[in-house]
Amino acid sequence: MTTSSNADTKIAFLGLGQMGSPMATRLVGAGFDVRVWNRSPQALGPLVDAGAKAASSPAEASRDVDFVVTMLPEGATVLEVMSGPEGVLATLSSGATWLQMSSIGVEWTTRLIEIATHHDVVYIDAPVSGSIGPAKDGTLIVLASGPAASKAVVAPVFATLGKDTVWLGDAGAGSKAKLVLNNWLVDLVESTVETLHFSQALGVDPHAIIDLLDEAPIGSPYAVAKARLMLEGDFTPNFALKHAFKDAKLSLEAAKSAKTELRITESLIDAWQRAVASGLGDEDLSAVYLN
Repeated sequence: MTTSSNADTKIAFLGLGQMGSPMATRLVGAGFDVRVWNRSPQALGPLVDAGAKAASSPAEASRDVDFVVTMLPEGATVLEVMSGPEGVLATLSSGATWLQMSSIGVEWTTRLIEIATHHDVVYIDAPVSGSIGPAKDGTLIVLASGPAASKAVVAPVFATLGKDTVWLGDAGAGSKAKLVLNNWLVDLVESTVETLHFSQALGVDPHAIIDLLDEAPIGSPYAVAKARLMLEGDFTPNFALKHAFKDAKLSLEAAKSAKTELRITESLIDAWQRAVASGLGDEDLSAVYLN
């Protein structure tokens, strides 16, 4: 959504990976004043061509901005980008809003909330549900959590990035919800892989099984679509296996802290680790079918 007021809103977008790049592109297209930074500078070119301003460091990108968006692969990287020698907190104005949209789990989220509070920065915990396609189309679901007073302030940014923003409570609730959703996703993919392998082992045509699941109430549209791609040998990444594996480990860590068990996830972790180690990490998570 482009409005005349967007041009007055300065956003530092840090992290231009498979998800970050299309998200930042949408903000530029909506007319926001976007400054971009990435650890690999070659990712900056397309954003600059689209109208963003390139920065040589997180600190430079974040000087005098209204919002900082972090979309980075894991918590340690977010901490470094925020607190390192050329980090965001060296230049970020007191009272600015930090939209932490990376999937980093519970422990890292708690740590970053403490840092934001210490520096008088408003922290919005807002990972997203969705993959590359929804990031490009602006149809992500934003799992937001943080101060209620910030809802209206961040609404134009979130409305540009997603079709819906679900507010879940105090900061940290969004990251917890993201772990639950991604754990469901990992378990669903593993179940799909086992279904295909089981049917093949029994001499049953797996295509026929998937056709049956497509019509049956027990079938899942996502699982059916993934199964068809697995059988076609199409593992074009929408959600890279290495990131799904990372999130599975974060889910297990959170479950342990909460004194509960994720038995399905525990049972798949070794096989998924082997798949990543075998060179499939950059493929779609459905590539575990090959392992």
